[in-house]
Amino acid sequence: MKELMIKPTIYTFSTAAEFAKEFKIGKGDLIITNQYIYDPIMKPLGLKCDTLFQEKYGMGEPSDEMAEAMYADIKGDYKRIIAIGGGTVIDISKLFALKEVSPILDLYDGKIPAVKEKELILVPTTCGTGSEVTNIAILALNSRGTKKGLAVDAMYADAAVLVPEFLQSLPFSVFATSSIDALVHAVESSLSPNGNETTKMFGYKAIEMILSGYKMIAKEGPDARIPLLQQFLIASNYAGIAFGNAGCAAVHAMSYPLGATYHVPHGESNYAMFTGVMKNYLEIKSDGEIERLISFIADILECETKDVFEELETLLNCLILKKPLHEYGMKEEEIIEFTDSVIENQQRLLKNNFVFLDRDRMIKIYKELY
Repeated sequence: MKELMIKPTIYTFSTAAEFAKEFKIGKGDLIITNQYIYDPIMKPLGLKCDTLFQEKYGMGEPSDEMAEAMYADIKGDYKRIIAIGGGTVIDISKLFALKEVSPILDLYDGKIPAVKEKELILVPTTCGTGSEVTNIAILALNSRGTKKGLAVDAMYADAAVLVPEFLQSLPFSVFATSSIDALVHAVESSLSPNGNETTKMFGYKAIEMILSGYKMIAKEGPDARIPLLQQFLIASNYAGIAFGNAGCAAVHAMSYPLGATYHVPHGESNYAMFTGVMKNYLEIKSDGEIERLISFIADILECETKDVFEELETLLNCLILKKPLHEYGMKEEEIIEFTDSVIENQQRLLKNNFVFLDRDRMIKIYKELY
């Protein structure tokens, strides 16, 4: 039985200059990033590489339309794709390391074989996706009104590079939503039936690092995150290792229609579903791994196990306020539509649920959170 796979080699550097020197970035390289990231940190290094700035093709979550437009503008014959950015930049860049990319819908439908052609280097600039160590690229398929993940070994990076300097200018709101995403990764993978003690070691450690950091932020204010950025970057990486092996589940699956339809940031849409899914798991099965997890979180939060989800929401609300689904614009009739979309499109995730959630249970969760 496979215990653990970490495909990319993981590197850490204090500064972008150290990273650029070590990797000899120059001609033959394409850096895909955002201009607001590249100009203050990378541009002064005078690198001879080419660049492609993602924000010129749209804002927000990655979509098939955005990826198609970017791919059409890649003209050179590059040896390496170097992605420096958040989940949008990293997920799209994984596709561009493949031999054949377009039409992207055909790629996601399995009509185009995923064959790796270029070396791939991934550098996260948020502390949430963990995407630098996974083989998954998640896009909003706009024509279908949902998000979908493509997971193939050809999209593993050759190198995952952690550079806390890139997080220094990260707005607090993005820090909040991205790190909550990492927390959900760690929790869902720890509950996944596909997990094991090795993957849980990474997941539980990520939970501890993230929640301890949140407690300090709740006590001292948003600026308390600055000296903790490396801690959160590593925690996100650990959570990525955990879910890359054990998988995410219903929280992610049920958040995708909300995010795709109403353009809610990924971490925020996860938070909207998070404790609602956990409470319903607990109604179905209160022993086993969920009992262990709740006890672990209760110890960190210094509360009774019966109060753990309320205390967890109180802590997370110090970063971003949880909202009912209708405040995002969701309509009551979409409860059924979203449920059926999840069942049709997200079986890759639903198979990792702690316990089986049938259609009626998912409708119940949406109604409770609505």
